[in-house]
Amino acid sequence: MFDPRIRMRHLHCFLETARRGSLSAAAETLSVSQPAASKTIRELEEILEVALFDRSGRRLALTQAGKTFQRYVGAALVELGRAQDLVRERPVRRSRIAVGALPTAATVLLPHAALSLRKTAPECLLRVTTGPNWLLLSQLREGALDMVVGRMAAAQLMEGLSFRQLYSEPIAAIVRAGHPLAGAAADAATLGRYPLMLPPPGAVIAPLVQAYLHGIGLFDPQPAFENVGLAFGRKVVLSSDTIWFISAGVVHDELESGLLSGIRLNDDLLGGPVGVAMRNNAVMTDEQRHLLAALVEAAGHR
Repeated sequence: MFDPRIRMRHLHCFLETARRGSLSAAAETLSVSQPAASKTIRELEEILEVALFDRSGRRLALTQAGKTFQRYVGAALVELGRAQDLVRERPVRRSRIAVGALPTAATVLLPHAALSLRKTAPECLLRVTTGPNWLLLSQLREGALDMVVGRMAAAQLMEGLSFRQLYSEPIAAIVRAGHPLAGAAADAATLGRYPLMLPPPGAVIAPLVQAYLHGIGLFDPQPAFENVGLAFGRKVVLSSDTIWFISAGVVHDELESGLLSGIRLNDDLLGGPVGVAMRNNAVMTDEQRHLLAALVEAAGHR
């Protein structure tokens, strides 16, 4: 039975704190003070008689109870919002799919699948959200997203989720056309002579890149930039001698056109699965099945 002491402010504050991993960030988003947000979370934990967050680290992490609460409360609030819209407005016979897209899927794979979906289900609205992997997976658990397309995350982030691999994609070292290393092989000493752009610590590919650099003897790389976004990375690389370690799919079009070039690396060390993450208990709609089929087809063309 639902406890009447639980208010919407408790649920919104909990979900935002779970997304951000920080009370101060959640408080800023909700336009309340940090002490007020902390008090709200404390009240909710007292009502539920269980700790929802592990406060031992720098970043707030959900406990097992917190993960369960997030999954069901998030989905319930999404359904409540839909019910509210149906009551307030004239029902619209239009389906929607909310997809989270990581950079490696947002430039080629998902656009191709989206255009295919448009042909098979023209009445379906596809809403695409980009962001860091941990945030997209958090929204997926809550029910705010129906699926997330991109690289497979670490095991601890995949709890309660399933993953269907579509293909394995290498990470590339990207430079501008005409760069001294374009098309050439490079060792640690050579790479160390140029500015590096590496994925930030929270990026899915960050551990893979670090492992590769350590493997070739570059134990303490000092990057000039940390980034996985196409717009910024492309501009910096085109305007300098910077070497950018990034998933090949992010710069697929630029490599095909010759605008950017690659340095020869060992792809076997840097490969990783790209696919679709969904909730374990999710019931797929016909439109979601169409999109998944379109993603499989688009991956096959690679």
